[in-house]
Amino acid sequence: MELVHPSVQEYATMYSSAEDELLKEVNDFTIQNHREAVMLSGQLQGKLLEMISCMIQPRRILEIGTFTGYSALCLAKGLLDDGQLHTIELREDDAAKARSFFDRSPYAGKIISHTGQALNIIPGLNEDWDLVFIDADKPAYIEYFNLVFPRLRKNGFILADNIFFHGQVLEENVKGKSAKGIQAFNEFVKGRADIEKVVLTIRDGLFLIRKL
Repeated sequence: MELVHPSVQEYATMYSSAEDELLKEVNDFTIQNHREAVMLSGQLQGKLLEMISCMIQPRRILEIGTFTGYSALCLAKGLLDDGQLHTIELREDDAAKARSFFDRSPYAGKIISHTGQALNIIPGLNEDWDLVFIDADKPAYIEYFNLVFPRLRKNGFILADNIFFHGQVLEENVKGKSAKGIQAFNEFVKGRADIEKVVLTIRDGLFLIRKL
């Protein structure tokens, strides 16, 4: 389902800041070599992630779902001088490729890459988070939220990606494990009184959530 008209997407891209050389390389590599390239954040969403990170100026960022490293490189641009970004990827091939890009970036010493199941790794990270980006397996979104929320600072932010899940949550009867997981997460977020939230209609939908 085409959620944003291609001409709108093209216009928005034309008037937004361009990718830097490394991000363009990550983008080109992923599109040319990865069968799930649609998962890449891309220029517009990547620039939004960068802008949010630069506004918050976080000391600690957690990313759940590294993929090929594009979003982590965008988020890292807002880190404070002593900041760190922890990113978790289930698939070793993707994690290794992302690390190869991280190592060539100005943030090589700030990005800590973990490989494995995020639900097992997160409890072992003894950090308080300023910003969390959730972009991994959709049925586990609520579990991820519940794991990170107690360690999220007051006024800290959670960003949750793909909350439209290719438009499937807009259907009268939501079908499929991932779409159902996203719809359950959206209802879960809607029902909470300890956060503020807004849905951003960029790309495949992005939840912006602030802890009260």
